[in-house]
Amino acid sequence: MKERIIFLVDCESFYASVEKAAHPEYKEKPVVVAADATRRSGIILAACPIAKSYGITTAERLGESLSKCPDLIVLKPRMQMYIDVSLRITQIYESFSDLVEIFSIDEQFIDMTHSIGMFGNPEEMAKQIQIQVLLATGVKVRVGISNCKILAKSACDMFSKKNESGIYTMSKDTIADDLWKQPIEKMFGCGSRMKQHFFRLGIHTIGELAQLPLHKVKSLLRTRFGKNADIHATLLWQTANGIDDSKVTPSTHRVAPKSISHMMTLPRDYLEHEVDTIILELTEEVCRDARRKGYMGSTLTVGCMCSPFDAPTGFSRQMTLPDPTNNTNTIYEAARKLFYLFWNGMPVRRAGVTISGLVEDSEYQLTMFEDQERQRALERATDYIKDRFGSAAIARASSFGAAGQAQHRAMKIGGHYK
Repeated sequence: MKERIIFLVDCESFYASVEKAAHPEYKEKPVVVAADATRRSGIILAACPIAKSYGITTAERLGESLSKCPDLIVLKPRMQMYIDVSLRITQIYESFSDLVEIFSIDEQFIDMTHSIGMFGNPEEMAKQIQIQVLLATGVKVRVGISNCKILAKSACDMFSKKNESGIYTMSKDTIADDLWKQPIEKMFGCGSRMKQHFFRLGIHTIGELAQLPLHKVKSLLRTRFGKNADIHATLLWQTANGIDDSKVTPSTHRVAPKSISHMMTLPRDYLEHEVDTIILELTEEVCRDARRKGYMGSTLTVGCMCSPFDAPTGFSRQMTLPDPTNNTNTIYEAARKLFYLFWNGMPVRRAGVTISGLVEDSEYQLTMFEDQERQRALERATDYIKDRFGSAAIARASSFGAAGQAQHRAMKIGGHYK
């Protein structure tokens, strides 16, 4: 059987690299992308290599970074641009193999097993990918190569990111020298708390974990985490030994959802009637998502958290709808009734709407008292306008009032500005 050739390709300082490619004038300057870039309490999302040379790290506070490098160039995140560049990079990978699995916005697995004859040996293919991505986007990529996903990931994180070529191959024959000598905290899946647990057990390197019998690892972790630790113990032991039979699966993130939800943390305390606007906006987002994905929900959940934050009150309650639906007005009326049934009147600081019990929307229940075809046609039209011109292109009048958040949220993706 032909041995697999798996790549893990990682984009160097992705957000910062995209910004530097868009701003050639910053090429030789230290650049960071920071959430809440106008505030010193903002968090660093990405730092370019020049910024990192000053000791700046991802997730530290902006004020701390500025104290290390007063000349730091601080840019706001532009999430839509990063998504667009990531998709362009995916297309480049797909020109080498049809087996590309998105691991994160800046990391992807590629199964190159059947591409050898067309593009050369693995190192040559990796170099071609690096050149094409750099020319197309201005982003440098690093490539870890192995016969399975976990070793490709380890090769990239431990070696490709640190050597000049940005390419490293780790095989079953080299893990004793490459992987096992590394500190246990460098192993994928070993966080700071797990590191401390391993230290207490006398395990300080990946090799020390790998060379223990599996039943011994299970027994050691069971004493700390109870009888349910066996699965986690097996996964950690397999990682240390480079055992991973999982396939590179392009459809990994296309699994049918179990629910569709949206939640909103509000900028201030919201009182009666103002909450109606938020419930409506959340319902619109949920139903638009459901229609785009082709689902209707039969179970509705509404929840909120009320002030004060130091002693919050709130609830999460659900109800079964008469028929599965993704109609905004139908779900809004049900969500509003459910909310007021359980709300204690305290100021609302967070609210959420969820539909679950999903079924495909190809068939739906007709009623004598509603023109559902007309309603569905109307919602298809408004969805089309929003898809083409943006979520803020058309909105309900209530969203333009003081309580409305739809216009502001339309400018963001994942909590960051587009």
